[in-house]
Amino acid sequence: MATTRTPTSDRTVVTPAATPAYRTDLDGLRGIAITLVACFHIWFGRVSGGVDVFLTLSGYFFIGSLLRHAVHSQSVRVSYWDTINPWPRLKRLLKRLLPALFTVLVAVLVLTVVVLPQTRWANTGHELIASGLYYQNWYLALNSQDYLAASSANSPLQHIWSMSVQGQFFVGMLLAAVIVAALIKLIATVFAPIARPTVIRVIVGVSLLGLAALSFYWAHMRMEVNQQWNYYDTLSRLWEPLAGGLLAVWMPSWRVPRWIRNSATVVALALIVTCGWWIDGVDAYPGPWALVPVGATVLIIWSGAVAAERAGRGRHAQQDTSLPAVNRMLASTGPVWLGTIAYALYLWHWPLLIFYLSWRDKNHANFVEGVVLLAASIGLAWLTKRYVEDPLRNGEAPTLPRPLVGWSRRRWFGYTSLVTTILVVASIVGVAGIQVWQRHVTTLAVDTKNLDPREFPGARALLDNAPVPALDPQPTPLAVIKDFPETSTDGYMSDFEDPRIHVGIYGDPAASRTIALAGGSHAEMWISALNLLGQRYHFKVKTYLKMGCPLSTDPVPRQNGVPYPQCHDWVERVIPMIISDKPDAVFTNSTRPRDDGPGDWTPTDYTPIFERFTGAGIPVLGIRDTPWPHNAQGLIDTPTCLAEGGTAESCGTQRWAALSATDPAAAYAETNPLFHALDLSNGVCTPDLCPAIVGNIIVYKDWHHLSATYVRSLTDGLGAQMGRAMPWTVGAQP
Repeated sequence: MATTRTPTSDRTVVTPAATPAYRTDLDGLRGIAITLVACFHIWFGRVSGGVDVFLTLSGYFFIGSLLRHAVHSQSVRVSYWDTINPWPRLKRLLKRLLPALFTVLVAVLVLTVVVLPQTRWANTGHELIASGLYYQNWYLALNSQDYLAASSANSPLQHIWSMSVQGQFFVGMLLAAVIVAALIKLIATVFAPIARPTVIRVIVGVSLLGLAALSFYWAHMRMEVNQQWNYYDTLSRLWEPLAGGLLAVWMPSWRVPRWIRNSATVVALALIVTCGWWIDGVDAYPGPWALVPVGATVLIIWSGAVAAERAGRGRHAQQDTSLPAVNRMLASTGPVWLGTIAYALYLWHWPLLIFYLSWRDKNHANFVEGVVLLAASIGLAWLTKRYVEDPLRNGEAPTLPRPLVGWSRRRWFGYTSLVTTILVVASIVGVAGIQVWQRHVTTLAVDTKNLDPREFPGARALLDNAPVPALDPQPTPLAVIKDFPETSTDGYMSDFEDPRIHVGIYGDPAASRTIALAGGSHAEMWISALNLLGQRYHFKVKTYLKMGCPLSTDPVPRQNGVPYPQCHDWVERVIPMIISDKPDAVFTNSTRPRDDGPGDWTPTDYTPIFERFTGAGIPVLGIRDTPWPHNAQGLIDTPTCLAEGGTAESCGTQRWAALSATDPAAAYAETNPLFHALDLSNGVCTPDLCPAIVGNIIVYKDWHHLSATYVRSLTDGLGAQMGRAMPWTVGAQP
């Protein structure tokens, strides 16, 4: 940053420093990073570390630009309004980010309607809005915690989370820079030294260092608390772009022998290229292990900075022999070209992959398919940059196709206006369509309580050999996702963060006998049958339920791999409450699927709970958990599988893979006379298969919960088993 003294005044006037030499080698590093991201997504299904490279580079360039603005704004030639006005820079930022993003979002909207089943439209619609408004990372974080939400694991917009983090970082840093610059300019009127470039650098550097340290601590600490949330958390990710930003504020000018810089950059690039194989980024980032790609990026930036700035030959870095060999390689034509389309390529590659896999009903692309997808992504990225990004960002005409070469300047203005209008109109129409669809889904009602059992026998087809006429199943795949048990719709299920115990009353509220239904959602789903049995045979059902919280003594329960201490606390409070209420029996789960192999088991932390009830003289009805649908490719979302054209068989689960040969709780029942094992597996599965549709009723409403409609078809079978254990539950007199 240059300073001059005017002849008529002793006041120092700060003039804008020359723009730093352009780093084509960093364009090349972007190209390498996007190649890694795309290849790891397409072929390896892992996190490559490329996103962390992007974040670091973004921080380096953006904070460097803001620092130059903060210093230049102290010039007497810059008005106070120009100092505090963020719009010019924000406008440039929007012109750089939005055209390509909205082009891809419009394409995703169209392809969603064409390719994806209706069961996925609602979630994709939410994500389209979240992506366009730059809060996709928060949407995914919240969605991963939502027990009743459809999975976003294969969302065509999942990758936009990093764009949202960057957008939030850009806007936050821009506003912070404007505030700091305004305060410095105001204070400088009474204390001029604060406006010196060196002082400004110290203020900015210390502030960024403190914020980066806080973010790094937060990211490390939250890994053990909730890594799913931590992965998307802006505060946890903030230290990565700030690491690059700190380099823009303070670039060490150490005189290091060239051979050391060469060796260091070789190691740095090797770490960036390989870290995706030996670091599990999903579980490790943005914690300390993210220092590998971030630190390697910082090292590459630094290694070429001194030589590039001193020689002023950044635009010819490939021939600049003062640069390390790695930097010169990165500045070569191929990596640099990829770097220029990196943003658009990042936006395109993931949706193309997901839509292709959905269209082909596959979970992975083979080598040839991956090459075609990558080539298509590169082609679309180039077209997007050439005919959308560049025109709307710079207002410069691209090389047009031959029929359009003769267009005049006036016509060219019409072209840019046309592109802008198409994006704006398509976005408005898309958002309006999403809202209309959301209203349709919201008002969609599931009314299957009065289905004719002769036409829709459900479980009776397996338990009683009831005939099954040729009819479309109920509820439909779109409606079944809302086929909740009564306790969910009535508000008697505590959510993850709710510590309260919500007690519901079902069956016959005036009855003298009571069954306590307790546990998590896999206990809750039986209320639809228990409610009917209670009404029929005059017993009361009291519910004590919490999401994802089966009754166990596990001191550190987990939900989807995330520590769930609220569950343990809730269980410790609900058990004494149930015992003090003195029910005639407790109905709860007795098994769960094995995590490390086929079949199911009774966890050792379940039986102490059973003993607490039976020790108080309260019988326990232990219901065997139903299969969690899956196949060799992984878990099955039954409604989506059926909506995509799957059948009862293709969307079903092999019985041997989900259930052990006998009920694992039966052995415990033999040792505890007050424990009664209930097993309705034969009402869900044939001897070989657990189908997705039984007796013209869809069995599951999501990944692993029975639909309320199907549970009602199990009422007679459940009543028969309960009656053998406790005759009063089916109206028998003692």
